[in-house]
Amino acid sequence: MNIQAIDLFCGVGGLTCGIQRAGINVVAGYDIDEKSQFAYEYNNKAKFILKDVRAIGEYEITQLYPKDTDVKVLMGCAPCQPFSAYSHRYKNSENRLNKMDLLDYFGRQIEFVQPDIVSMENVPQMTKEPVFEKFLEILKKNHYEVDYKIVYAPDYGVPQNRKRLLLLASKLGKIKLEKAKYDKDHYPTLRQAIGKLPELSAGETNLKDPLHRSRKLSPLNMKRIKQSKPGGTWKDWDEELLLEAYKKDTGKSYSSVYGRLEWDKPSSTITTQFPGIGNGRFGHPEQNRALSLREGALLQTFPMDYQFSNPELGSNYSLNQVALQIGNAVPPKLGEVIGESIQNHLKGLNYDQRA
Repeated sequence: MNIQAIDLFCGVGGLTCGIQRAGINVVAGYDIDEKSQFAYEYNNKAKFILKDVRAIGEYEITQLYPKDTDVKVLMGCAPCQPFSAYSHRYKNSENRLNKMDLLDYFGRQIEFVQPDIVSMENVPQMTKEPVFEKFLEILKKNHYEVDYKIVYAPDYGVPQNRKRLLLLASKLGKIKLEKAKYDKDHYPTLRQAIGKLPELSAGETNLKDPLHRSRKLSPLNMKRIKQSKPGGTWKDWDEELLLEAYKKDTGKSYSSVYGRLEWDKPSSTITTQFPGIGNGRFGHPEQNRALSLREGALLQTFPMDYQFSNPELGSNYSLNQVALQIGNAVPPKLGEVIGESIQNHLKGLNYDQRA
C-alpha cells in the first residue's frame, strides 16, 4: 500500500517526524510560522506550506497527494493554547475564540478531502469543548469509525509527566490506538533522556552542540536554585529568597515553580517556557541552571540530530524562539505511536475489499 499523509499545523515537524518513523510518508505540512520552515523541511524532507488553514482551498490538499496514493491520511494538532486549563480563565477572549475555530477548519478540510484516515492530537481539556463535539459529528457524518483517548505520555515512551488527547478515525473499518508500551515501574526517566549530556553553566552554550545552551540566571535566582533540592519546593529556601506571593496562603499552590527535576522520574511537562526556572519545575537536578534547549528537545523525544535553525542561512533563532518551537511540538514518540496504530489498522484489513 502507498500511504501518504498531510500534516496541518505542522510547526517544526514533531508529528511528521514520528509518523515517518513509523513508515508513513508525509508529503507536506501547513503552518503559519515561517520560522518553522527550515526545521520542518530539513529534518523531514517534506514540503512546508506557509498558509493559515482557514485559507486552504477546497481542492488544494487533495491535489498534493500523489496520484498513485492508496491510503490518504490527514492529520494535525490545532494550536492547543485555547483549550488549556490556563486559558479557561479567559473563556470569552477574542484571541481564544479565534483559535478555537481552527478545529472547525480542520473538520472542513476533512469534508473536502475525504481522507481514508484522520489523526488529531491535542490537550485533554479539548474533550470538554463544544467544538470537539462538532468535530466528532463531522467525522461520524462522513462515515468514519472513531477512537480517541487521553493518554499518559510515559506509557508510550515520552519521558515527561504529560497527558494528551489522541484521536484516530478511519473510513476503512474500526481503528484503535496501540496499547501502552511501558508501565509505572519502567517509565522512561530524565536520566535516560539527558543524563549523558555535557555539563553546562547557566548562560553557557556548548561549543560542539549549539542547541545545548541555557538561559543566564540573575544573582537572586542563582541563590534560589542553589538552595533547591530535586523534587523539593521553595520551602527549602532561606526566607529572604522567598517571593512575596509565597508568603501568602495562596502561594502554597506554587510548589513546582523554581523547582529542580528528579533524575529517576519523568520530567515535568515541557512547555514553551522550559528554559526558565521561574516557569515551572525546570531546574536541572544537579547543575545550577534551567534545562537547555537540547534537553527540552530530547525530553520531547526529538532525535539528537534534529536541527531547529540554520546558522549558515542567517536563521540562528533566539533561545525563546526555539523554545517556543520545541514546546509547541507534538512529541515525535507520540507521532510514532499514531503511525504504528495506522499501520497495524491497515494490516488488519482485507485491503482488496475497499472497493
